[in-house]
Amino acid sequence: MDLTFIFGHKKPDTDSVCSAISLSYLKNKLGNNTIPMVLGEINNETKFVLKYFKIDTPDYLNDVKLQIKDLNYLKNCTINENESLFTTYNYMDDKKISNVPIVDDFNEFLGMTSMKDITKNLISGDFECLCTSYQNVVETLSGKGLLKFNEEIKGNILIASYKSTTFIENIKLDENTILIVGDRHSIIEYAIKSKVKLIILTGSSRIKDEHIALAKTNKVNIIKTEYFSFKVAKLIGLANYVKTIVNKDKIICFDENEDVKDFVEIANKTRFSYFPVVNKNHNCLGLIKLADLANKKRKKVILVDHNEYEQSVDGLDEADIVEIIDHHKLGTIGTNLPINFRNMPVGSTNTIIYMLYKENNVDIPKEMAGLMLSGLISDTLLFASPTTTEKDKEIGLELAKIADVDMNDYAMQMFKAGSILKGKNHEEILYTDFKTFTINNKKVGVSQISTVNTEEFEESSKTYVELIEKIAKNNDYYILLLLVTDILNNGSYVYYNESAEDILNNCLKVEHLKQGYYLNGIISRKKQVIPHIMEVIGKK
Repeated sequence: MDLTFIFGHKKPDTDSVCSAISLSYLKNKLGNNTIPMVLGEINNETKFVLKYFKIDTPDYLNDVKLQIKDLNYLKNCTINENESLFTTYNYMDDKKISNVPIVDDFNEFLGMTSMKDITKNLISGDFECLCTSYQNVVETLSGKGLLKFNEEIKGNILIASYKSTTFIENIKLDENTILIVGDRHSIIEYAIKSKVKLIILTGSSRIKDEHIALAKTNKVNIIKTEYFSFKVAKLIGLANYVKTIVNKDKIICFDENEDVKDFVEIANKTRFSYFPVVNKNHNCLGLIKLADLANKKRKKVILVDHNEYEQSVDGLDEADIVEIIDHHKLGTIGTNLPINFRNMPVGSTNTIIYMLYKENNVDIPKEMAGLMLSGLISDTLLFASPTTTEKDKEIGLELAKIADVDMNDYAMQMFKAGSILKGKNHEEILYTDFKTFTINNKKVGVSQISTVNTEEFEESSKTYVELIEKIAKNNDYYILLLLVTDILNNGSYVYYNESAEDILNNCLKVEHLKQGYYLNGIISRKKQVIPHIMEVIGKK
């Protein structure tokens, strides 16, 4: 069954991470094959939650771009260097390919051999030398091994084409001779006494018992074939090791984890038709050609807590989105085919996932209840956010009961853990929960940090303002806003780029905005800030 990745947005918060994990558990209980992932480093609050309920942090997903391994290329398409040219040719012919990767006994890539290379070798190669194995000769000549003393056969090829007396008197044989001979007993005896490397008996030739006995004494290899001498002479060169003609120059290899787009770009710039696919250890996995692009296997994904391309994983347009579960406004993501899309005006994506458990009659384990409760508490700020619904409160009470926690006490532990920002610089803090929007062709960035200790931000407010100005200028932000939300007092302090002050007065309905201005009752970026910015900018 195909694996499906489930993940939230690029700036993972507790709701998105817990949504991915709890939904993956549900999907797998229903017979699917899914895995939760994250698109970035999780924050301190989420780390606390996962540790509290003894859940492993999901792995990081860099992108879902089409990779070479997602193509149906010719996997395991290789030839060992010790195979014969004959075997190599037949393998390429069977696979309908004109090139094949050559590997050693450990499957390490050595080079390529082509039909053209084999043909060139037959026409202009060294016809007199043979370097191969005993078994390769047997297979190439459809022969039968009569005597075998050496695994490897290496020597000079001779055909007994003269009259026996002429041959014996004029041709010197030695241990490096490979003799092709028919039913000529005197020459056979002469060859055995000369201790030649190999005798190839052709046609219906027979060998005398005494010659077999002598060959055993002199350790002479003998192979018998039904082919006549002329055909043997034509084929014997194909018994050579393929490594004798392997091409190692100007070969472009691709790692199976490389992006398909990069492969296409390089392939189109070269004259090559085939490319070896290797792994990081340079082991050959197969052979790829441009035509393999027609048969690709896109990664399957389920999105939670977002439906905007800018907030999602890189390469999303190269994947198949099979489902979206979210509680935000409709965004920019579109699909080619109908999908399951669950979007509800509730305070947390985990509220929706709880409903899915109930709809599918799947029991909720304690740890999954704890995760869903944590996501709900985090996104609604313990039901203080204006995004909170009665359904959130009702489900929160039920999840707290299953998770066996005191909701208020647990929420304070969560919030305090999330307020710990030691080890992070100002820029890292600013981007902890950062959302980017494009409204009427204007780029808007809104960061929100929730804390129970606002003093730690007030002490660095000047630094944050300078950082906001720098980022806004360098990245062409029309508005760049930081909300520091006081969880205990249900309000937010606001910091922003100075050029946006006039329009923010209008958006936030403030007469004289200033850095660090306290917005009483404003704790929801999604419901109380962004809609007003969209409304004002949309009119411009």
